[in-house]
Amino acid sequence: MKVTVENKKGLNKDLKVFIDKETMNSYMDEKYEEIKGSVNLKGFRPGKVPKEILKRQFGKAVFGEVLDKVLKETSTKALEEKKIKPAGQPKLDLKTYGEDKDLEYVLTVTELPKVEIKSLENIKFDEYTVKIDESETDKRIKEIAKNQPNFKEVSADTKAKKGDLVSLDYKATVDGKDFKGSEGKNTQLTLGKDLFLKGFDEQLIGVKKDDEKVVEATLPENFPEKELVNKKAKFNCKILSVKQSEEVKIDDDFAKNLGAKDLKDLKTLITKQINDEYKNSLDQLSKNQILKEIEKIKVDEVPENLVEEEVKILSQGISEEEAKKNKKNFEEKAKIRIKTGLILNEFGEKNQIKVTEQEVQSEVQKQLRMMPGQEKMVMDFYQKNPSALASLRGTVYEEKILNLIKDKGKANKKEISKEEAEKILKEAHKHDHDHEHSHGEENKETKKKSLTTSAKEKKPTTKKAKSKPTVKKTKKVSKK
Repeated sequence: MKVTVENKKGLNKDLKVFIDKETMNSYMDEKYEEIKGSVNLKGFRPGKVPKEILKRQFGKAVFGEVLDKVLKETSTKALEEKKIKPAGQPKLDLKTYGEDKDLEYVLTVTELPKVEIKSLENIKFDEYTVKIDESETDKRIKEIAKNQPNFKEVSADTKAKKGDLVSLDYKATVDGKDFKGSEGKNTQLTLGKDLFLKGFDEQLIGVKKDDEKVVEATLPENFPEKELVNKKAKFNCKILSVKQSEEVKIDDDFAKNLGAKDLKDLKTLITKQINDEYKNSLDQLSKNQILKEIEKIKVDEVPENLVEEEVKILSQGISEEEAKKNKKNFEEKAKIRIKTGLILNEFGEKNQIKVTEQEVQSEVQKQLRMMPGQEKMVMDFYQKNPSALASLRGTVYEEKILNLIKDKGKANKKEISKEEAEKILKEAHKHDHDHEHSHGEENKETKKKSLTTSAKEKKPTTKKAKSKPTVKKTKKVSKK
């Protein structure tokens, strides 16, 4: 195989690939040997059909398969030999081909630009730690205690009031008749929450232990027995107990019930929890700073075909007129995104960053935890949308790259108070909001797409050149 580079125009170039007919014939002979054992022709024993007969019968089909295989293998080798990483799928134009002929074709390719990543090791950014005041920790613990009611039974002559927990047995009737689900045993109701039937709780205010009370309530729209919907039911209630809420004592026992060793340990855990809540958001600000610094790195030329593809993505979901109006803005945005993605990818490759299947599944599990009750829907979405899973992989990949850049970079470490953290985050949110409106709201799917996912989709088209390049239809290869 002989490969020559021609017509260099910036990142665009043509690779002329030549394979002599002897090599092509050897590929053909291999294929005939391969099919000989499986061909059954009248008058010949299996595996004994002469090559000339096979050529007459199957020549065109065999040549078509061989040509496909040779184009796929040699185009990949040509790109590797010339150390070219294509930005997008190369185009292939057949010049000379045929049985017992030399093969010559031209591979038209846009190359990914060379990017500089050395400066990433000295990148500057702010890194925050939040000093949590002890009073903030105590306040959070009191909130937790408040949300864990501690009910204790009161004396038999104490009347139930709003906020008390009443336990009761009941038997209900509609028009004097029993119905399915009309009985309840040891039903517990916190008076005032109105979680059973509308107006039911209110009628229990003032009851005492061992009282019997008739409560009337309308059966709701979602009642299982449809013929009883909106009908008034009478509930004969027997009050089993009345309990009042007592303030939870914040001590070592309380802490142990929450999984801590003691109260001191609980305070340490809660302080860390509050700190982590701010840390995640502040870490994201640090990463945004890093991305802004990456945007300043000069890249001589961004492949036009990638810009066009990115503009299409940015234009999704808006009218043609709106797309034309914002074309220049989209092109600028596309160039920044592609440039940033290329730099991050180069850094990732140089540092041999990989994303394991376990890491992708861990990210999926994280999303499942964020959407309780909708786990099946989320799992189905990822199983039915491989591109969504690929996008998630890209997000994990980008996160790993940015974490490594942070580790190698120069952090300006700042210890701040909770109030300062809130102010910084509020200002950052306001800036993002204003920036969004000044440039127009992007399509939601576009926003979700990570920078490295975007670049990785193009890049292997870096490695995707290993699949068959697109062939210009100027010369049609017949294949039966």
